[in-house]
Amino acid sequence: MDLACPNQKGKIWIFWNADIQCQILENEDQHITCELNHVECKEKYMISFIYAKFKDHLRRPLWEKLMQLSDKDIPWCTIGDFNVITSTEVKQGGVPYNMNKSFDFLSVIEACGLMDLGNSGHHFTWWNQRATEARVWKRLDRAMTNDKWLEHMPQTTITHLPALGSDHNPFANGNSY
Repeated sequence: MDLACPNQKGKIWIFWNADIQCQILENEDQHITCELNHVECKEKYMISFIYAKFKDHLRRPLWEKLMQLSDKDIPWCTIGDFNVITSTEVKQGGVPYNMNKSFDFLSVIEACGLMDLGNSGHHFTWWNQRATEARVWKRLDRAMTNDKWLEHMPQTTITHLPALGSDHNPFANGNSY
């Protein structure tokens, strides 16, 4: 990796090679959004790297920003820890989940025209690292794209790798440029 950029609090880092032109469009507390262009490709792409706040009300500025970004007429991918689930099927263990906590996120996904890429590998991406009887698993991390992204890169895949030294499973992107 030749170049790097952290977000304001150093909780999100992005790295890229010199053959990628990267223009940082937004560098905020919960996301870094950049426009990327590979030297061998004339198309530009936008990617938002996400690390959302844990509390519902603190995520709202991120949701508003994603709504603004969705207006751009460019292939767009959002990827990272959204810290909220989309259905009860992506949570196992603990107390029953109140889906009211997800309605804002689900509304943003729909309004932005985003589609979850799904994944291979581990179904859940986070766990609370507690003993078996108190263990909770959730899929908090995801990659979502707009139609234009899939038109240009329909081969995009996401694999959740094993968690080593973290409570989250890292991503591996199967895209080739």
